[in-house]
Amino acid sequence: IYMVLIFAFLYLPIIVLIALSFNDSRSKVKWGGFTLRWYTGCFQDEKIMTAFVTTLQVTFLSAIISTLIGTLAALGIAAMKKRHQTIYLGATNIPLLNADIVTGIALMLWFSRFTNLGYVSILLAHITFNIPYVILSILPKLQQMDMSVYEAARDLGANSVTAFVRVILPMIFPSVMSGFFMALTMSMDDFVVTYFTKGAGINTLSTMIYGELKRGIKPEMYALSTLIFVVVLVILLLANYVPRIHQSRIKKAAVQ
Repeated sequence: IYMVLIFAFLYLPIIVLIALSFNDSRSKVKWGGFTLRWYTGCFQDEKIMTAFVTTLQVTFLSAIISTLIGTLAALGIAAMKKRHQTIYLGATNIPLLNADIVTGIALMLWFSRFTNLGYVSILLAHITFNIPYVILSILPKLQQMDMSVYEAARDLGANSVTAFVRVILPMIFPSVMSGFFMALTMSMDDFVVTYFTKGAGINTLSTMIYGELKRGIKPEMYALSTLIFVVVLVILLLANYVPRIHQSRIKKAAVQ
């Protein structure tokens, strides 16, 4: 009963949102019949589409860049001595434990000092808070690995790059993908940091929705929010099942 109540508390608002996206009436309490016009309307609204495209660009670019940097950082931390690992892991955990508003204001002050707030500042901010998630997704797998495999590859004539691509990367690939999907989800979902670093004249979906609260949310936003929920759900499913599929393929290849 407790678990049912918890999940109901979490997901009933989302179910209501999805239902409203198909409601032909603009009322939140009166059902006006089934319709898809809010879905077609959201793709015809230039303001919504501009914010949607900006959100996708920032999300995917920040996830890709932070995954690359985070993978290299995890490799570096894994190669350190225990004392240095503790120091760098502590520094990695600070952005995760820090309040989003503190991170947002700090990045706003930093970017305002050296550049104008806008698209670039949003992208750099998203990369900044995504990197720790990637590091902490990959590092445990690296610490579990037997590094003698890498050393054996070097002894057999492979250079460091080839040994990494052929030996290390396939072994940590599920963790890399988990870090990528985590960065993707966190970046698409962020509001506070984006709000403080976006500057004037540029919006993501989260900041645009916040700006419309004073005038009332348009039903088109219910439809777009439903689509985003479905996309995030698919991403999370992939994040959970892609590593399993990859591991099963490795086991099958080893058996053959």
